Amino acid sequence: MNEKEISEIRRRFRADRSNITYVRGCYVNERREIFSEFNQPLALLGQEENEKFLTILKRTLSGTLGKNLLDISFTTQQVVSGDEHKLLMALRDSALKDPDAVHALFQTILSSLVIEGPYLILLACDAYDVPYRGRDDEIQADASDQVYTYFLCSICPIKPTRPALGYDMQENAFHDLRTDWVVSPPTAGFLFPAFDDRSTNLYGALYYTKDVKESQDALIERLFHTQPPMPAAVQKESFQTLLGDSLGEESSYEVVQGVQRELRDILEEHKASREPQPLVLSKEAVGQVLADCGATEEQVDAFTEGYTSSFGADTGLRPRNLVDPKQLEIATADVTIRLSPDRGDLVETRIIDGARYILIRAEDQVTVNGVPIHIT
Repeated sequence: MNEKEISEIRRRFRADRSNITYVRGCYVNERREIFSEFNQPLALLGQEENEKFLTILKRTLSGTLGKNLLDISFTTQQVVSGDEHKLLMALRDSALKDPDAVHALFQTILSSLVIEGPYLILLACDAYDVPYRGRDDEIQADASDQVYTYFLCSICPIKPTRPALGYDMQENAFHDLRTDWVVSPPTAGFLFPAFDDRSTNLYGALYYTKDVKESQDALIERLFHTQPPMPAAVQKESFQTLLGDSLGEESSYEVVQGVQRELRDILEEHKASREPQPLVLSKEAVGQVLADCGATEEQVDAFTEGYTSSFGADTGLRPRNLVDPKQLEIATADVTIRLSPDRGDLVETRIIDGARYILIRAEDQVTVNGVPIHIT
């Protein structure tokens, strides 16, 4: 799924647009037991409660594609005879009304999810009458030739409120407010089936993780029986380590900053092109970036060889997972410098009297803890 398709489904989660009539789920206590189950018709709720349910579900489609939102692909064999795919299809085709399938999903999550404290599993099913999009990219709301039926699963931690002192206006007195339990935004979840090319794709799903450092690998393996994708934060750390090892002692500020700048430029060009498909760079494309920034042939060869062992020869990387497009960070054990990535020219490295220095050109006003100083 691309960002446009995700946004199109996200817009469904409003009371006046959604065909979601009920939310099904269970409450899991701290002992990893299902304490209670519920099947809540939204029509019986007030407008505020209705909107809160839809907002929680909508958060499962939030974040950055490739970081928080990960594409899951099924093989043909899985679609034909895989138990994991049969379960997802049973949930979708029954609109979450098959109790055996619902309980099987609950047990799958209970047995593999790693989370502290109690949590909710929320399920909702929607049937989207997909409007036709013309050649001019304009949507014709009154024209449709397909219905996209999908369900969404949100896993939400339950956390206690903080103790507080409350004021009762009628009694004109202060009272200690009791601790209550509230539903937090989802920490994980998924959508099935995928919505690719604005149509149903039974060979795909979209997985959500709030934490880009930990994507709950065991949960992904149990739900989809597929190799979990490398978390975005791990991709970035692996890339940084591989780049430093490949350049060796010639890993200079100029080369590394050049690689970062080149990747950011590629991101900007892709954004300006309005290409809906996510940007992914191959091993060869990343190696060419290094060569364009002054890396030697031996260094590029070392990088591509290490790339294969770190990520896989045919694995593409998203530049957004490798660089911070909004910040350039230079750090030592005691000092960290952060600046806009387009002002990397303000920094240079130099050896003076045998000591290594990071020099920052200071053309404008300089302050120390807010106090202006003069450099003389």
